[in-house]
Amino acid sequence: MSTPSRIAPLKVGLAGLGTVGTGVIRLLEENSALIARRAGREIQIVAITARDRTKDRGVDLSGYRWVDDMGELATVDDLDVVVELVGGADGPALTLARETLTNGRALVTANKAMVAHHGAELAALAESKQAALKFEAAVAGGIPVIQGLRDGAAANRIDRVYGILNGTCNFILSTMERDGLDFAQVLSDAQAKGFAESDPSFDIDGIDAAHKLSILASLSFGSVIDFGGVEARGVRKILAADIAQAKTLGYRIRLIGLAEIDGDNGSANIFQRVEPCLVPLSHPLAHVIGATNAVVAEGNFSGRLLFQGAGAGDKPTASAVVADLVDIARKETGPAFSMPSAELEKLPRAASAHRVSKSYLRMVVADRVGVLAEITAAMRDAGLSIESLIQTEAGDDGTALVAMVTHAGPEQAINDTLQALKHSDSLLGEPMVMHILGA
Repeated sequence: MSTPSRIAPLKVGLAGLGTVGTGVIRLLEENSALIARRAGREIQIVAITARDRTKDRGVDLSGYRWVDDMGELATVDDLDVVVELVGGADGPALTLARETLTNGRALVTANKAMVAHHGAELAALAESKQAALKFEAAVAGGIPVIQGLRDGAAANRIDRVYGILNGTCNFILSTMERDGLDFAQVLSDAQAKGFAESDPSFDIDGIDAAHKLSILASLSFGSVIDFGGVEARGVRKILAADIAQAKTLGYRIRLIGLAEIDGDNGSANIFQRVEPCLVPLSHPLAHVIGATNAVVAEGNFSGRLLFQGAGAGDKPTASAVVADLVDIARKETGPAFSMPSAELEKLPRAASAHRVSKSYLRMVVADRVGVLAEITAAMRDAGLSIESLIQTEAGDDGTALVAMVTHAGPEQAINDTLQALKHSDSLLGEPMVMHILGA
């Protein structure tokens, strides 16, 4: 079947030839005719650049023009789009992005850190130059959640968006759940298998998920992106015992990024948090396992929307990059964050102390008389009551684990309880608090 030929090809410069960059090349080569038919024109990579020209990347690059200076992609005459796959919130990636848009050229990026930190600036620059800014691949890999929120849910007021935004953490937690192992063991295995970086801090401390959450919040609420307003707590301190206790209580532990509009006192504030949560088994997110991502958006007319799929990897991420190129080829561009930058609201950050939920509270304690009474007295004084409680038998080291689920109450009550117990010699180590999703 013939491919479209009446419109000039969309000419692309590609910066970054890691697994995603080479995946983009393979996808455009393998599906070239199909993509051209869907885009209405051919999409051609004509120039490439990366740090090391001599490296064997397992793909034939001889047909592409090599550019030694990455910045040249922003200014050479025969390009329509620059695809930035270099990474990093600042540095060469940001310089390339700014120069590309300044020259009126479309930019496609998978760089969530750059979008989270500089998205508002880049969106405004793109609009001033009537250039497209696309970043589908920056959030949830191959899942079309950016387009889903920006276009598919455009008629809805969305007050809440949340989900599993980091595949590494979800792989670790679901493996701990399956095998009964502690965090450190599973992390080491994930690193050996390539599921986790040698320095996994961005993933396991919740920073990667926070980048993505801030982008989703801006798209969902029509607000100025505010990465600095995301409270982030990761999964380092979760024990195998927490996984087991959660299962006994009817929950699974997942790292959840949640953003919502807080209407306390009649104001519109934005709340953003990444933290491990107990997810009821009745909730679809409890059944997301492995390196999968899932995003839930709640629209006032659409109801609950669930986006789920591969959140990372060369093929899914390359698929998202090329989907953005298809949009640009079709001239389906529009504002980067659903509405013109001037229309985005700068929402104040919501406080968390008044937020009401059930919570899971775990403490490692000295096995002696009166410990439980001390804990429950602190909870009573803070106005916090217990729904269920599990206490393990003492181990050989003379410690026991106390885990409980509270009745719904303000977060300040948890804070007051922990403050009252802060200097108690009955507690061994820092208590673990996890909120219960939807409770």
